Amino acid sequence: MNIKKEFDELTDALKQQRDEIEVQMHLASMEAKEEWEKGEEKWGEFVDALGVITDDTKETTAELIHATKIIGDELKETYKRISERLS
Repeated sequence: MNIKKEFDELTDALKQQRDEIEVQMHLASMEAKEEWEKGEEKWGEFVDALGVITDDTKETTAELIHATKIIGDELKETYKRISERLS
């Protein structure tokens, strides 16, 4: 699988999770809201790194790609925990 397609799929899944959670946040506990805020910081890091990776004018290192995948995986877990708390 090529890198762009892999990150497109990850981004789409994260956006969907993020949107679903955001709708439910007004009823959330303080603990879930705090975790959401931490997740929003990670989301910003993910989007910034993804911008570098997908910019054809910039050189992308394997280290940046790996780090971005880790951030994406952490976001998936964060969104999963928040969703479980909201259920």
